[in-house]
Amino acid sequence: MQGLAEVLATRPVSAYVELTLHAPDIAERCEPGQFVSFAVGGRTSAMLLRRSIAISGVRGPAITVVVSAAGPGSTWLTELRRGDEVDVVGPLGRPFPGAPAGAPALLVGGGYGAAALVGLAARLRGAGHEVAAVVGAATASRLCSTDELGRLAAPLAVLTDDGSAGRAGRVTVAVAELVTGAGVVYACGPMGMLRAVSELAGARGLPCYVAVEESMACGIGVCMTCVLPVVGADGRTRFSRACTEGPVFGGDRVRFEDIGTLPPDVVGADAMGLAPAAAAPAGAVAGPVVTSPAGPGETP
Repeated sequence: MQGLAEVLATRPVSAYVELTLHAPDIAERCEPGQFVSFAVGGRTSAMLLRRSIAISGVRGPAITVVVSAAGPGSTWLTELRRGDEVDVVGPLGRPFPGAPAGAPALLVGGGYGAAALVGLAARLRGAGHEVAAVVGAATASRLCSTDELGRLAAPLAVLTDDGSAGRAGRVTVAVAELVTGAGVVYACGPMGMLRAVSELAGARGLPCYVAVEESMACGIGVCMTCVLPVVGADGRTRFSRACTEGPVFGGDRVRFEDIGTLPPDVVGADAMGLAPAAAAPAGAVAGPVVTSPAGPGETP
C-alpha cells in the first residue's frame, strides 16, 4: 500500500517520538517485524530518500511507529503534528517467524528497537507462549517501550550502560541469565547487540531471529544500499537485502563480523575481482554457467 496517511496523534517516548497514523490498509496486513517507508520533507525539499521505520503497534485502522531524530529526515518526521499527512509505503519486509509450539520466548530490545517487539510480545502471549523480555540502552532517556513490554512480559529486565535506570550493564548480562529458560529468542536493536544475543542463543542451540538495523534508501529492494552477508541454506554466503529478504534473519545466518565488507567467499566475489576465478579442468568445454536457484530468503 502506498498513499497519504493522516497523523492522528504524536507523543514523546523518552528521547523519541511516537506517531499514530491512520493507515487501515497497512494495519490490516502488517505483522510484527515489518516496517513502513516514509517520504520526508516538503515539495521543495532536497531530502529525496525515504526513511524506513519499524511498525510498533496496531490499533484498529491505525499503526504506530517510534522515531528517533537522528538526522534531517527523521527529525522532520518527529515534527509532524496531528492532522498532517505523510506519504507512506507498507507493510514491507519479512516478519518474525512464529515460535515453536509451547516454547517460552525471550525478547531482547536495544534502544528504540524495543518498540518493534511490542506487537510480537502480544502475539506470542495470545498464542499461549510464556514471554520474558530484556530492554537496554546507553542511558535512561534512550530506553523505549518498557511500560508496554512490562504489561506483556514476565520477567522484564531493564539495563542501562550508565546505571541511570534498572541494572547497570549491557543487555547480555540479563540475556545470559534468562536464556536458560527460553525455547526461542527474538531481538531488535544495534548490530553489536544482535551479534552478542545471537551468540548466546547459538551456544545453547536455540533458534534466534534478529531484526537488523540497516539504512534502507528505497525499502523495496531496488537500490541495494541495505545488503549484508547472510549464509543460505546451501551454506553459501550471499548479499541479502535487509528490506526484502529481511529485516528479520536467523541470527546464526548473519555474518555480523563481515557487515560493511566484501567477503571473498561471497557468491559473485570472483566477478567483482575479490577472489580468483576457479580454473577450468583440463579439456573442459566453455559454455554457459548454470547456478541453482536461491532458496527462500536468499538473494540469487
